[in-house]
Parts: sequence; structure tokens; C-alpha cells
Amino acid sequence: MNSMMQKIFKAAIFLFAFIILTGCINQGSFAVNAKEVKKRSAWLTYWDLEAGEGELEKASGKLAEISYFGAYFAENDGLFLPEELAGKRNERKIKRIRYETYLTIVNDRQNPDGSVALKDIDVLRRVLADDAAMEKHIDEILALTLQGGYDGMEIDYEKLWTDEKVARSFITFTEKLYEKARRNNLKLRIVLEPSAPFNTAGFFKGPEYVVMFYNLYGLHSTPGPKANKAFIQKMITRMQALPGEKSIALSTGGCVWGDNGDKRFITEGEAKVLATVYGAEMRRDGESQCLVFDYQAKDVNYQVWFADMETINFWISVAKERGMNNISLWRLGGNVDIRKLN
Repeated sequence: MNSMMQKIFKAAIFLFAFIILTGCINQGSFAVNAKEVKKRSAWLTYWDLEAGEGELEKASGKLAEISYFGAYFAENDGLFLPEELAGKRNERKIKRIRYETYLTIVNDRQNPDGSVALKDIDVLRRVLADDAAMEKHIDEILALTLQGGYDGMEIDYEKLWTDEKVARSFITFTEKLYEKARRNNLKLRIVLEPSAPFNTAGFFKGPEYVVMFYNLYGLHSTPGPKANKAFIQKMITRMQALPGEKSIALSTGGCVWGDNGDKRFITEGEAKVLATVYGAEMRRDGESQCLVFDYQAKDVNYQVWFADMETINFWISVAKERGMNNISLWRLGGNVDIRKLN
């Protein structure tokens, strides 16, 4: 009888310990989920600033960081701010109370006729040519950032990875820029194209790396979504080679393709107006959750693919499943209901 009681007592102790430990584990898991960190950022562009700022107010509480896009190159290779951004300096200082702000520097360049050369690699060859040119360029970036009262700068230089010399110079440039930014209490974000060589370029720990998860289809291709589930999963796997903090950039809006060769980017708002005007029936693509419709105008057949907030939230959920919860949104302006952003 004593032996039996001892066995029952030991079994009771074991069961009690199991319940306590299981409860602790469950509570610990819940605590991790409850404290789950997510960071949401978005771009405001100088050409659509008013609409973008209107959406920023509607998205209050959903965003932590704002990037102002952006400063670019003048004819003399010096940097300048478009008038729309230069006149917003005081308002940005007020917004700093609510958002961490960045100034985006992009390698667009103004031509003598006033047009703009997009993603100009030649200007990068000049401003990154040697140490002296780099230091001059870095000092210009710092001056613009500090004068504007931003919390940091964001470098969005594209189409450089096809030139090995420029690519090597870019890594040296970002290292120098990062060190000077730190000395001035400024943060640095580096935006990378999906084709960038994440594991071989020599990226270093320190800046936040933001990878574009869009233009799977676009002006360079036949009709299709800017991103889909498989593309997002593949890109998250690839970008694990990047050191330090990482974010993904998702794109709102979409593109319209005509069978006459015409192609152009389009916002969600513009897409929905087109669908209404031409009485087009929209359908949702399963793999990307983009909205798709066809219409005809002046004997030209068009197809439109675009993202709404349901699409964006689906992409976010795919990224989250792979452990990625830092999301940057390109861009504010032209979205129908930014309030629905997760």
C-alpha cells in the first residue's frame, strides 16, 4: 500500500510539474508574439507630395518612418532638392515628433533641356571616381540631410551592378558615408534592386538594407503582377545574405499595357477610374492577389494589373511567414484606402 501511494504521489508531482512547465512555455510564446516588432515605412515623392501627405494623415499610427524622395543631380553633378521638398522644411520638423524621417538620394540627373535622365550610371562614375570625389559627394549628402532636419539619409542608386568598377566604388562610398553619418548622429538606409549581388558585393553591417520587391513584371515585360508569392519567398531567401537590419519594399499601384506597345505605370486610384469609365470587370489573380482587368480604347486592347490594400496585406502576410516584418511601402499617393494597411 505504501509503495502504491508513493507511485501515485510521484505521478501527481510529475503531472503538476508538466502543467506548470507547459503553462510557462505557452505564456512565454504568447509574450514573444505580444511583443512582436514590426516596422512600417513609406515614401513621399516630390511630384505627388500633397496627395501623399493626405494619405500620411489617414495612415496615422500605421507608419513609423517616412522617406522624402528625393534629392538628385544637377547638370554640374551637384545635388539639389526639388522645390516641392525644399519648401517643406519647417513642416518636416513638426512631423519628426511623430515619424523618423529620411532624405532619399537618387541617381537621376537633370539634362540641359530640363528633362531628367533616370538612374544615370554615368553620374555615379564621376562622383565615385576616387576618394576626393567621394568625399565631396558625401559632404553634400550630409549637408542636405542636416540642413533639412532629417534623422538620416537613404541612398537609392540603381543600375550600377552591371559595372564592376562602379559597384566596388559604391561599397567603399557607403562605408565612408556610414562612418560620417554615425559621427553626425544620422542613420543610413541603402535601397537595393532585386538583382543586386547580395552575397558577393561586400555589403557590411551597419546600415539598414531595403530590398525592392517589385517590378517582377513592368515596363520591361509583358503584362503581369509587380510581385507574387513565389517571388517574395525567393527574394527573402536570397536577401538573408545581407548583414544587419533588413527591410523589404513593396509597391502600390501597377501598370497598364496596350497591344500597340504603349506601357505606363498607374496608381490604384487611376486603375479603378479606368475600370469604371470602360465598364471593365475586375478579377483577382490567385498567386499575386493583384486586381486585373481588360478594356479597349481607340482600337487598342489594354490590360491592367494593379495592387490594392488587400494585395499589399497579402504580400505582407507572405513575408511575415518567412520571418520578415520590416515593410517599406512605395509609395503614398494614389491609394484608395491606406487605412486598411496592416
